[in-house]
Amino acid sequence: MTRNSGLLLHVSSLPGQYGIGTLGKDAYAFVDFLIESGQKVWQILPLGPVGFGNSPYQSYSAFAGSELLIDLELLVSDKLLERAELEVLLDLPAKKVAFERLIPEKRKLLEKAYQRFKKSFDLFKDDYYTFLGEHAWWLNDYALFQALKDEEPEAAWNEWEGGYKKRDSHVLDVAQHEYSEVINYHRFVQFIFFKQWFELKSYANAGGVQLFGDLPLYVALDSADVWANQDLFVLNEEGEPTHVGGVPPDYFSETGQLWGCPVFDWEQLAERKYDWWIARLHFCLNMFDLIRIDHFRGLESFWAVDAAEETAENGEWWPAKGMELLKLLRSQIGELPVVAEDLGIITPEVEQLRKAFDLPGMKVMQFAFASDAENEHLPHNYESNFVVYTGTHDNDTTLGWLKSATKTEQRNLKKYFGHNHSRAFVPVVESAWASVARTAIMPMQDVLRLDSKCRMNVPGVAQGNWEWRFQWKQIRPAQRIFLKRMTEKYNRC
Repeated sequence: MTRNSGLLLHVSSLPGQYGIGTLGKDAYAFVDFLIESGQKVWQILPLGPVGFGNSPYQSYSAFAGSELLIDLELLVSDKLLERAELEVLLDLPAKKVAFERLIPEKRKLLEKAYQRFKKSFDLFKDDYYTFLGEHAWWLNDYALFQALKDEEPEAAWNEWEGGYKKRDSHVLDVAQHEYSEVINYHRFVQFIFFKQWFELKSYANAGGVQLFGDLPLYVALDSADVWANQDLFVLNEEGEPTHVGGVPPDYFSETGQLWGCPVFDWEQLAERKYDWWIARLHFCLNMFDLIRIDHFRGLESFWAVDAAEETAENGEWWPAKGMELLKLLRSQIGELPVVAEDLGIITPEVEQLRKAFDLPGMKVMQFAFASDAENEHLPHNYESNFVVYTGTHDNDTTLGWLKSATKTEQRNLKKYFGHNHSRAFVPVVESAWASVARTAIMPMQDVLRLDSKCRMNVPGVAQGNWEWRFQWKQIRPAQRIFLKRMTEKYNRC
């Protein structure tokens, strides 16, 4: 990583006519905006099919792409849809993602596209069979999982009848035949998603923009990953987690965060030579130029909470085997293009793990003013091997944070910048860009100087998250100029 900067914006938050940001023309236009403003990095949230609460961190697969992010206009260009058919989505809101209305309508359109795909199969045949050959190792389980989910959308896999739940080979063979049409539909969706994704990635890379992906440590219980690899998770005989992941009380929550994801059985992972994890890391490093491992500290030890608990206050730290895992990965690829999300309760052992592989850590400006001059998030305390954020997808916008700053933060902001907190927006952003941190990242909401109404996620709140979208008209000329001049001024071009 050379000294650079970039923006954090999930694909779903892009503008567009059809209810959600996609991998189409607005994604390409956003790459152009990054290039014009001197940015070298586009950071994106996980791209998988969203599950509970529409969270990209609660996905049905660690490998699959979300059908919601597929661009429909590109399917018109591929002659798999007709433009008039897209009009059903035109009344969806432009400023947010209305998931409940979008999901069924987009599914209908993709099913139409699949029927035409079958009729014009010869045009896609070579690329499609190549895709199946490269991805069968995860795609077959995922497509069957989704076909079974289509039968019982409200039931998690551990509520399925015994043969499906226990993955009886005969039962699954019968299901492959019985649900072959739906299975092939889901394969088609993934083929289209990855086709569109890698075309976008090629465009971004050609313009000097790196795509920075996010890899959540845990996977959702109701996912193809857990269903297909039940031995790798701490589950009982009925497929229910005995312990779930989370973090103890922290900055975001007085009772901690209880994510509900099953924790890994690291002894079994070691027995299998970390095959699932290694495959996942290779997969993500093929998808992205750089990845952030969310909750990196869980690779050293993790907060395991009894599944019967209602909060994350009562738990235990269990050891993980991240050192062995990352050593194995480094032996295969050399230097690791990985950023460690090292926020929260970080022990010397976690720091040792990060430094053993020379991984950049994270600093967040919104955490910098809650204490004294020794606060590790203050720019004068940084080392170069870090990524500094004005805020993350879990934070308030910078403007929203400044408006609600505590008395201590207000006092420290004034002491640090010489300005009242209400005038500290530009100094906060500039100090991140001016710092020695190798990479500086700003959420798109901060580029647009938006308030709390436009934040992406409120941790601990189940509804109303992940919906925010921007519109091109919100970008004012002065904001474009500020971003480019600041990037040039602090040598991040």
